[in-house]
Amino acid sequence: MPTRSDLANALRFLSMDAVEKAKSGHPGAPMGMADMAEALWNGFLRHNPANPAWANRDRFVLSNGHASMLLYSVLHLTGYNLPLEELKNFRQLGSRTPGHPEVDLTPGVEATTGPLGQGIAMAVGMALAEKMLAAEFNREGFPLVDHFTYVFLGEGCLMEGVSGEASSLAGTLGLGKLIALFDQNGISIDGKVSGWFTENVAARYEAYGWHVIDGVDGHDGEAIRQAIAAARKVADKPSLICCRTVIGQGAPNLGGSEKTHGSPLGGEEIAAARKKLGWNHEPFNIPQDIRQAWDAREKGHAAEEAWNKLFTAYAAAYPSEAAEFTRRLAGPEAGRLPAGWIEHADTVIAGIQQAAKTLATRVASKEALNALVPGKLPEIVGGAADLTPSVNTRWEGAALLTSSDFSGRYITYGVREFAMGAIMNGLALHGGFIPFGGTFLVFSDYARSAIRLSALMRRQVIWVLTHDSIGVGEDGPTHQPVEQVPSLRLIPGLRVWRPCDATETAAAWKSALTATGPTCLVLSRQNLPPMQRDDALVKHIDRGGYILLESDGMPKGIIIATGSEVSLAVEAARKLAAVGRKIRVVSMPCAELFDEQPEAWKNAVLPPEITARVAVEAAQVDGWRKYVGLTGRVVGMHGFGASAPASQLFTRFDITAEAVVRAVEEQLG
Repeated sequence: MPTRSDLANALRFLSMDAVEKAKSGHPGAPMGMADMAEALWNGFLRHNPANPAWANRDRFVLSNGHASMLLYSVLHLTGYNLPLEELKNFRQLGSRTPGHPEVDLTPGVEATTGPLGQGIAMAVGMALAEKMLAAEFNREGFPLVDHFTYVFLGEGCLMEGVSGEASSLAGTLGLGKLIALFDQNGISIDGKVSGWFTENVAARYEAYGWHVIDGVDGHDGEAIRQAIAAARKVADKPSLICCRTVIGQGAPNLGGSEKTHGSPLGGEEIAAARKKLGWNHEPFNIPQDIRQAWDAREKGHAAEEAWNKLFTAYAAAYPSEAAEFTRRLAGPEAGRLPAGWIEHADTVIAGIQQAAKTLATRVASKEALNALVPGKLPEIVGGAADLTPSVNTRWEGAALLTSSDFSGRYITYGVREFAMGAIMNGLALHGGFIPFGGTFLVFSDYARSAIRLSALMRRQVIWVLTHDSIGVGEDGPTHQPVEQVPSLRLIPGLRVWRPCDATETAAAWKSALTATGPTCLVLSRQNLPPMQRDDALVKHIDRGGYILLESDGMPKGIIIATGSEVSLAVEAARKLAAVGRKIRVVSMPCAELFDEQPEAWKNAVLPPEITARVAVEAAQVDGWRKYVGLTGRVVGMHGFGASAPASQLFTRFDITAEAVVRAVEEQLG
C-alpha cells in the first residue's frame, strides 16, 4: 500500500523527468508543493476526470502557473485525458502540456495562469460566481450549487498588487468557499525573498478579513489535511493556509535554492534525488499501485452521479429554474441567450436610431443597457471600479451585490481596475454569467494584463471604457487617453468598439453580448450628434465598418473615422461636396469585426482602386496605416493632450473638419 509520501513523490519525479526531457521548465515549485497537492486532491477535491466540465465540481487554480508540471502530473494520475506521452512532450510544439497552464487546451485546467497574482484574483471570481449562482438557484433541500474554489500561490503572487486588490475584496465579501494554499518557500528567481519581501503575510490577510492558518508544515500531508478541513468549516471568511515548504524538496544538493526555480536539475541531481527519496523507478515509470491510489475516476463518477440525481429531483420540483440553470451553464454564445433576445436587441437598436438623440456615448450606453438587460438577460453581472456615476454602468433596477446579499447583479469593485478585470475573468471561466465592468479608458492600462488574458482564454468579458479621448477636457493629459485605443486593437481576439452615436453604441452592446470572446466599448464623455441611417444601414453596423455617407457618383476619396470624429468626417465630406469633390465616409466602429468580413464586403467599402484615403481619430495615428496606406493621411494625435475645455483641445490639436478637408485635398491634388 503506497504511502502519502509515495504519492507525492510520483508528482515530484514526473515533474523532474518532464522538465529534464524538455531541457526547460520549473521543477522547484512542483517538488515543493507535491505534498500540498497530494493532500488536497486525494483528500478533498471533488471532481470527475471523465467530465472536466461538470457544473458542481470544485475549482482548482494554480496561480503560480510556472509550476505547471505539478498540475499536469496530477491530472494525468487522477485519470484525465492527458496520457503519459503528453507529459513527455512538455513544452513542445503541439502538446497539451504548455509551459504555463492554458484553459481549453489541457483537460482539467480551469484558468490560464502564469502572470503572477492573476490566478488568485480569478479564483476570487470563481468563488464569487459560486455564491451568486447558489443565491439564485439553490432551494430548501436542493444545494444545487455547492462547491469550493482552491488555489495554490507563492510569494511571487503575493508580491503582485493584483493579488492584494482581489484578496481585499474577497475578505470584504466573506467568500467562505475560497481556500488558498500559500507555498511559503522564501525563494524567488533572485534568491531569498528576505531581502525584498519581509511583510507578515498572515497578518496582512487577517487584516483583509481572511481566516488564516499559519505555520503549517508543507511537507506533512496530515498537517495539510487538517488545515484544509479546518478551513472548510469557516463559512463566512476565505481562508489562507500558509505552508512552509522547501523549493526543490528532495533534491539533495539544490533543494532550497533558487537554482531549482527555472532550470532542469540535471541527470546527476535527479539520480541523487531518486536515491535520497527511495524512488527506484525509471523516468516516467509510475508503479501500478501508486497509479491506482491516485486514480479518481470511480470516485469522481460517483460524485457526479449523486449530483445528477439531485438535479433530476430539482428539475421535477423547479422545472423553470432547472431549464434556466442548464441554459446559463451551457455558455454565453448567441444561440444560448434567452429566446427572442436577438430580435429584441434589433428592435431596440432601430428605436434608438428613430429617436435620433444627441448624447454622449457613455450615456447612450446606459440607455442601451436599460433597454437590453432588465428582465431579458439574467446572466448579466455589471460593475465599475469606483466610477459608476461617470461610466454609467448601473442599469435601472440593478441591485447591489453585498456580503449579506449575493442576489445582486451589480458589483462595486472599488478602485481596483486590475482586480476587477481578473475577477471578471474568473466569473466568465466559472460559467453562468456574462460580466462587464467600467472604468475610464486611460485606466485600462492598469488592467491590460487581465484584458489580455480574457483574449488569450477566449472568454466573454466586456469592458466599458469611457472618457475616450482629449474630449475629457480639463482633467488634462493624465486622464486623456491617446495610445490606449490603438494599443488595445493590437491584442489578438479582442474586439474594440468606438461608436459614433447612440445607435452604434446599442449595436456595440448587441455585438458584445453575442460574442464568444472579450469586447471593449470605448465611449465618449462629450455629446455626439446622431447620424442619419435607413434600416439597411443600421444593419450594416454589425459588419464593424460600413459606408455611412456616399458621394453623388463614384467617389474619388474616402474618409474613415470612428467615435466622435465621425461627425467631423461627415462635415468635411459635405464641405468637399460643395466644391465638387466626391467623397465617401466610412464609419468603422470596430476594425476587428470589419477585418473578419468577407473580402467582397471589405473591397466594396474600401475599394482598392480608391487610394486617396484619410482616417480621422483622436488617438495615436500609426494604426490607421493598414487602411490608408503609407501615402494616405491620418488626422489624429501625435503626442499627449493638455488641460483645457474639450472644444479648445480639438482645435489646438487640429482635429477638425477643416483639417480633414485639407488632408483630403492633399490626397486628391
